[in-house]
Amino acid sequence: MERTETRETMETTESTAKSLRAARLATFTYFALNGFLMGMWIVHIPGIEHRAGTGHALFGWLLLLLGAGAFAAMQIAGPLTDRFGARVVVPLGAALCSVTLILPGLATNAWTLGAALLVLGVGNGCLDVSMNAHAVQVERGYGRPVMSAFHATYSLGGVLASLVGARTLGWGWSPAATLTAAAALGLAVTAAVSRALLGRPATVPDPDAPVVKTRRRTPRRIWALAALALMIMLCEGVANDWSVLHLRNVLDAPAATAALAFGAFATAMTAGRLLADRVAARVGPVAILRYGASAAALGMTVAALSPWIPLALLGWTVFGAGLSGCVPQLFSAAGHTDQSTAGANVSRVAGLGYLGMLAGPAVIGPLTHLVPLNLTFFLPVAFCVIAACAAGILRTPETDRKSSCPRRRTAVG
Repeated sequence: MERTETRETMETTESTAKSLRAARLATFTYFALNGFLMGMWIVHIPGIEHRAGTGHALFGWLLLLLGAGAFAAMQIAGPLTDRFGARVVVPLGAALCSVTLILPGLATNAWTLGAALLVLGVGNGCLDVSMNAHAVQVERGYGRPVMSAFHATYSLGGVLASLVGARTLGWGWSPAATLTAAAALGLAVTAAVSRALLGRPATVPDPDAPVVKTRRRTPRRIWALAALALMIMLCEGVANDWSVLHLRNVLDAPAATAALAFGAFATAMTAGRLLADRVAARVGPVAILRYGASAAALGMTVAALSPWIPLALLGWTVFGAGLSGCVPQLFSAAGHTDQSTAGANVSRVAGLGYLGMLAGPAVIGPLTHLVPLNLTFFLPVAFCVIAACAAGILRTPETDRKSSCPRRRTAVG
């Protein structure tokens, strides 16, 4: 009898471990797919802008519709994920993001392009929040940090998109044709891996508790995490849009050399996220945010003040490495705050973080009318310092001092 129970227990453990590994692989796939789809849009921006006949100024305003659609969808997709589960919402978000990717390539004027960007933003926002909520669920099952690696896979998806886009542009494919092919690939991938996603986590109600239907308020801690996400992702936005211009306009670097600034930042960001989970398991999320943000502040200061191109490139590299593990810790902490509202909490943090990503370039531009470009970088330096000082927000009684997820031993590798 005891042997039979032991065997059943072992089989249950093995089955759970197998489903967790499959869910983790599926989560990697959706993060990479999201990065690939949005990367394909970015690669084809010049051709799409030319076809729609918009100037740079008007196109910049139209990009705000992409952000608006994403932000609105994030606030809806989070609660939907809590209610129906990631297994339902993630594939729907991935399918929507894939299909709407086609629309910008078909736009012929500013109106149709604006509408296309709005719905593309909706698809991206739905996928972004739901897959992050599922990543939190997978991390909870593993009992150790795994969030940063998912975000690194998003970056790798963008790299793949740049390679594929460069090849198709070399073949003379139109943006519409390439984006349609990418959308078809996205739908195929979505259908192939959707079954591996975890179902809605079971909750055990208290039979003695009174049934009261009230609207839950978002905890103050979630808004604090969201504010930090806004600051950190604003810093990322600054690097994405101003790092190349910094070397080109401030240090008079050749165009090819100036491009290395973003390359150094992005490479350090990806490499750091691939390593951040193991580091977080050893030193904890508080240390990751505190020392990561501090290193980022140092790197940006070096880049801003350096009169030499190699030293500035080193500064951008340190900046990327320092920021790499910060946002995943914030998302993870938000998701683990309350299992029943993980999707909604992640949507708050991701939504404000996304606004920060968009606000970075917009804030730096006007500041350049007051001070030189390199001195405007002390705004993200200040935000990094604030994040470092506020890192203690990640520490909670329910989490292990060396992990942002609940302590749990599993047989999962």
